[in-house]
Amino acid sequence: MARFLIVPLPLTGHLNAALALGQALAASGHHVAWCGAETDLRPLVGPNAEIYPTGKRYYRQDTGRGLEAARTLWTGYLIPLNRFILDPADAAVAEYRPDVVVVDQYAVAAGLAAHRRGVRWASLCTGAMELTPPSWELPGHQEWVAEQLARIWAKAGLPVDPAIDLRFSPYLVLALTSSALVGTAPLPPQCRLVGPVLGKRPNDPAFAWQDWDSGRRHVLITVGTLAEHLARDFYARMLAALAPLAAQVQPVLVAPAGAVPDPPDWLLTATRVPMLELLPELDAVVCHGGMGTVTEALAQGVPLVVAPIRHDQPAVAAQVAGAGAGIAVSFSSASAADLTSAVTAVLTEPAYRAAARRVAESFTAAGGGAAAVAELAALAAGG
Repeated sequence: MARFLIVPLPLTGHLNAALALGQALAASGHHVAWCGAETDLRPLVGPNAEIYPTGKRYYRQDTGRGLEAARTLWTGYLIPLNRFILDPADAAVAEYRPDVVVVDQYAVAAGLAAHRRGVRWASLCTGAMELTPPSWELPGHQEWVAEQLARIWAKAGLPVDPAIDLRFSPYLVLALTSSALVGTAPLPPQCRLVGPVLGKRPNDPAFAWQDWDSGRRHVLITVGTLAEHLARDFYARMLAALAPLAAQVQPVLVAPAGAVPDPPDWLLTATRVPMLELLPELDAVVCHGGMGTVTEALAQGVPLVVAPIRHDQPAVAAQVAGAGAGIAVSFSSASAADLTSAVTAVLTEPAYRAAARRVAESFTAAGGGAAAVAELAALAAGG
């Protein structure tokens, strides 16, 4: 049995991945402790889990779009968050004395704390922006990110080690994707593609199955949890796009209450859904391109229409389209007719579902939670 300290980012997709990995480690007999916001972690990991609290640093909504929003993410959230958690993470590593610290790729302060304490650490990559930077990335972006990381080194009172990129542990990088999506893109040293790691989600809501029409096909529409304030116009265009298909398709829209005034009777709406329970019943997903949503859908062989908004989402949309498992559309300018065409294509053209199933097979071959646990156990044992 080894001791693992998991430090997730307090955002839904990142928490889901870390939670599933923690469950897999615990099921394999390892001891798992957590470091993060207790208000986020306690409902997920239960009353008896060991948590080293950091306090809560909230994500502030912003209106940035496209790749430029990546810099706002760093300056407006990631750098303040990492300055905030640096001391609590350092104290947790010192007190818990883990064999390995498992660090969300963006919780870089925890990796730095492990480095300072001489503890091995692994990076958990839940997105694509840093792992496989797109060819159209902002000029000078990597150098700019390095300058931001230098601020975390300075906060810790340490000189920058040019051999260490805090986004990628020099010991192990676990990427929750597969070669079917990333293709032949160069990867960081020590990177292992293990596919999505999925587990139980204790806080999932119930779903209104009594309203499910088994005689129609089903399409889920979601823009994740961080961009709902940008999506009212997109919701309106999606409903206009789906109205002509209402006799054959029952959409499920995940959106805040009131986001769609007077929803039509052919539409199911919910503020949250039990995603892993719902996905096997779906015929397609329309989403923003968050890596969590995309890989969860593809793990079930469900094709996608991807309307990327910002951050790594354009890169993820390109990967989905490149794999043939879906269609990329413009979040801001795709017309209702464009969206009708895209949804109809992924529902009726067999090639999209066949490609999605090939990606699902690649995820299975990558190993998921079992592969991630094996890599972490080997690292803990000195491998």
